[in-house]
Amino acid sequence: MKEIAIIGFAQAKNVRREPARSETELIAPVITEALEMAHLGRQDMDFTISASTDYVSGIPFSFVRALDAVGAWPPIPESHVEMDGAWAFQEAWVRLQHGDMDTALIYSFGNSSTANEIVDVLGLQMDPYCIAPLRPDAISLAALQARSLLDAGKYTERDFAEVAARSRRDAKDNPNAQVTGDFSIDDILASPYIASPLRKHDCPPITDGGAAMVIATADKAKELCKRPVWVKSIDHRIESHQPGLRNLAVSTSTRQAAEECGVGQDKIDVAEIYAPYTHQELILRDAIGLDNDVSINPSGGALAAHPLMSAGLIRIGEGANRLVAAK
Repeated sequence: MKEIAIIGFAQAKNVRREPARSETELIAPVITEALEMAHLGRQDMDFTISASTDYVSGIPFSFVRALDAVGAWPPIPESHVEMDGAWAFQEAWVRLQHGDMDTALIYSFGNSSTANEIVDVLGLQMDPYCIAPLRPDAISLAALQARSLLDAGKYTERDFAEVAARSRRDAKDNPNAQVTGDFSIDDILASPYIASPLRKHDCPPITDGGAAMVIATADKAKELCKRPVWVKSIDHRIESHQPGLRNLAVSTSTRQAAEECGVGQDKIDVAEIYAPYTHQELILRDAIGLDNDVSINPSGGALAAHPLMSAGLIRIGEGANRLVAAK
């Protein structure tokens, strides 16, 4: 397997609503920033891949319009995933393993505010025969999972509140965060439920934003970057999207991926994990095997800013930033 490194990363400032700019205008400066960090230009990219979703944009083939941000003429080797940028990252990593390319540009974007009721739109990804006709929204589905975790007896609503308070407190040092500040755990617990047992602080904010990343093979990375961040392992697992077919209080796929990648063999100092709801951080922490000494989501995580289709890629980028700062 070829060694791959992250040599550039940038993200847009996350906001509640970005009405003045299209996705192309939103992502173009971010791509430029990531490329400048890697000391490369748009035409230097051997491979380009984007991540977005037409469901959120409300425009068919919206990713084609966003190609204006990278310049698709002369023609470029390009791909797209209708998923989070983390999946685009994986495809780019696989593409560089083929051996005929040395650099890849990954970018993702999403304006969550364009959907009238984003939580209802997200519910449409469920089974179209048995679940979607019931019209569950995303928060209600997350609440079912949170209730399963509470019923398992391992965590309490106070544990949820502690995750929320820590995330927003840590986000104060992140200039790209959307929601920051000191929140009293008792005040959080005194606030009303949105969908029991979840309160407002347990849920991610509606966020517009985007991110871009540049990765390269070993020789190219060493040539271009003084401090490349090496991708030592990567794994992809998936579970049934039918809630009744699995234990919602655990994440078997995360545990399997962590085991396959050898997580836990060395000491972990920092973990950026995609957990848009407070209880999901606890589930993932258990699945990965993170103890109390690990700094989890020091950027504030998805609870401080949740740009759909970019939040996963941002976790990778934030983790890379921590490694660079620590060297």
